[in-house]
Amino acid sequence: MATAGLYRRVLPSPPAIDFASDDGKKLFIEAVQAGTMEGFYKLISNFQTQSEPAYCGLASLSMVLNALAIDPGRKWKGPWRWFDESMLDCCEPLEKVKAEGISFGKVACLAQCVGAEVEAFQTSQTTLDQFRQFVKRCCSSDNCHLVSSYHRAIFKQTGTGHFSPIGGYHAGSDMVLILDVARFKYPPHWVPLTLLWEAMDTVDKTTGQRRGFMLISRPKRDPGLLYTLSCKHESWVSVVRYLMDDVPHLLKAKDVKDIKGVLSIFLASLPSGFRKFIQWVAEVRGEQDSGIGISEEEKRRLAIREELLKQVQDTGLFKHIVNFLSSTSCCRIVPIFGGSEDLHEIAASVCCQGAEILGGKSSTSGCACCHETCVKCVNADGHKTAMMLSATIVNGKNEEKVNMLVLQSLVELSGGAPDTNNTSTRPVGSNILTALLLMLPPETWCGIKDEKLLEEVQSLVSMDNLPAMLQEEVLHLRKQLYLLKKCQESKVDENLSAPCT
Repeated sequence: MATAGLYRRVLPSPPAIDFASDDGKKLFIEAVQAGTMEGFYKLISNFQTQSEPAYCGLASLSMVLNALAIDPGRKWKGPWRWFDESMLDCCEPLEKVKAEGISFGKVACLAQCVGAEVEAFQTSQTTLDQFRQFVKRCCSSDNCHLVSSYHRAIFKQTGTGHFSPIGGYHAGSDMVLILDVARFKYPPHWVPLTLLWEAMDTVDKTTGQRRGFMLISRPKRDPGLLYTLSCKHESWVSVVRYLMDDVPHLLKAKDVKDIKGVLSIFLASLPSGFRKFIQWVAEVRGEQDSGIGISEEEKRRLAIREELLKQVQDTGLFKHIVNFLSSTSCCRIVPIFGGSEDLHEIAASVCCQGAEILGGKSSTSGCACCHETCVKCVNADGHKTAMMLSATIVNGKNEEKVNMLVLQSLVELSGGAPDTNNTSTRPVGSNILTALLLMLPPETWCGIKDEKLLEEVQSLVSMDNLPAMLQEEVLHLRKQLYLLKKCQESKVDENLSAPCT
């Protein structure tokens, strides 16, 4: 048994039973025989110790995400696509989490932001018996895992609020196995399920809300394959407010008569930093992975993205946007969406984004200089469907070589007025703007006074008129937008229900 001190605390027993003790082993064997340890194996294969005292929520989440084999869409270190606490920074800055911890609602928000399916419940929203059924369901399967938010004092342990995944259930004794991510403090241990409920049924003084549990599972398809929303840039709060609050009011206040008028109103007052809010999804590589060859996995993702891009460009809304951007003379709109940059400027911008991702930074403000940009076509299945954008990023005294693999059709620019019959000459911004307008909540357009125009707009943005793959992409973006809105209003802990889609 561990002795008290800096190495590890003595586990108070009772009420807990050490997983490695004789009684703990007996409970494990009986639970395995009963079929309620199915989720344990993948969790233990990805068991993670929190790297900071306040990172229990992040460690629990990254452990579960890796157990579910959810693709983070970017690399952790070297060539490895792997979730780590340092990558879970989209709902709360890591420095703030390190200093203050993270709330139950924001952990649920984080899980959804990175693409997991999440059902989150505060104890006030469910019952003990329902919780027991959820535990049995997750522990009898390896495609769903349960993360609990509880107060340690109920177990006579030191500390306050804590997160950890549940690794198994023993029906005979009605006990659950807590895979404590603070392994430096306590080992995995069994506790009575009723006592865990009591520990969850406590109030987090920071939020004023009760703690609870969340069920995390893998989605049917990896979301956000073409675009993703970012809240790393400081402008995201004003962008979310503009999209969710200002645009509906502007449409209601103006007497618009056609689609061009709708687009003009939407683009007229865009907040600064808008382009950083919605970003391409790209393969990020460091200098050590500079080979031009494309793996089969990358080819598969490129093929899906190419098909998604084609579906975006086949929508009626895209055609209206192309015509509008090619005819507008607004000096503010064209630079943002008209695709007037030099290709090497795009390479520099995208590679700065890549350096930010690889470095785990919260903004690109530290990217002082980007030089030696290089653009190469890459063959995939005999077709030049991808481009490798490379650059040397200079940040102070440090230099980093970054490569990003993106669709060729995403970075080819128009040499004048767009040709709607030729994908390679369509402006980059038309694709982004189409995806952005499609993801806005349906109620955005309800303020349009002209009934005929309202009917036309609703038809253009209707989910029913989109192919299934594009529907999933749009719904994911819309869910991200709802989550960011709740973060902006500090309501993620007040309303844990999944965003309406």
